[in-house]
Parts: sequence; structure tokens; C-alpha cells
Amino acid sequence: MFKWVRIFGAQYLGFWAFGLIIFALQEVPYMVMPFFHLQSNPIMEMRESSVFLDICEKVLGSSCIAMMMFIVHNDAKFFSTTAGRERLFFCIAAAVLLLNYFGWFLYFTGHQSTAVMLIFIVALPPLLYLFVGLWRKNIPLAVTACVFLIVHFVHVSGNFKLE
Repeated sequence: MFKWVRIFGAQYLGFWAFGLIIFALQEVPYMVMPFFHLQSNPIMEMRESSVFLDICEKVLGSSCIAMMMFIVHNDAKFFSTTAGRERLFFCIAAAVLLLNYFGWFLYFTGHQSTAVMLIFIVALPPLLYLFVGLWRKNIPLAVTACVFLIVHFVHVSGNFKLE
């Protein structure tokens, strides 16, 4: 982990390589999707309900990824789960990622209900970023993830209403 420039408070512009790993882990279902030859793939085929929400969603999601990798707390280490809130938020983040994988398992096996997609595939990635932010004391990430969750959920819900 590198710290380059202090940006405010105890937050620094830097690089956290483990953040890149977390992003890659969250993207694994998209990487393996072509190997499943799905008969139906509503997530990849949905129409856009709002260009504005689509742009906001992309900006917020990309911002979460950038903040996770490039904003580091002054006392942060490459990987740490000391007792207390740090361990709690790490465990919640890990559980959220596992639940996301469970949702993708359901999706890949044909259980593609709106509820499964909204809960497991739409809501959980922003929640992952939220809990990573809380684990790493990265408040800008946690706040952005909350806004991303709302925009992402509203946008995809609107897309489902078009179907």
C-alpha cells in the first residue's frame, strides 16, 4: 500500500492493491458468464429506462472503484482485521461478496426472478463497497457507495419495469 499525498483529514491519495483484488473478485461472475451459454440473460439484455440514471450509475460505480483503490487512511495497512469494528466490517464485506456469488449461482442456474436480480446482483455490489469503505475507514467510499446503491437500485428497477 502506498500513500502519496494527503487530501483531507487522515485520508491520502495512494494505492491499495488489495482494492484491485476486491474489484476483480466482484467482477468474477461477469468474467465467467460467457462460459455458461445462458438461454436467457436479462441483466445483459435490458433496455435503459433513463439515460440520466445510467450515466449517474456509471459515474458512481466507477468512483467507488477508484476511491477503494486510490484513497487510503493514514493508519491503514495492506490487510488488517484487528478486533472490533474493523473485523466486523471486513466479515460483513466478505459475507456480502459470498451472497453476491450465491445470487449469481441462482442466476446462472435459471433462477432469474426480479427479486433475485435486485437483491443479490444489484444491491450487493454497492453494499460491498460500503462495507469495504467502513472496514478501511474510507468515508468518501462509504458515502459514495450509499448514493450508488440508491441510484443503481432505482435505475435497474426502472429498467425491469420496461420489460
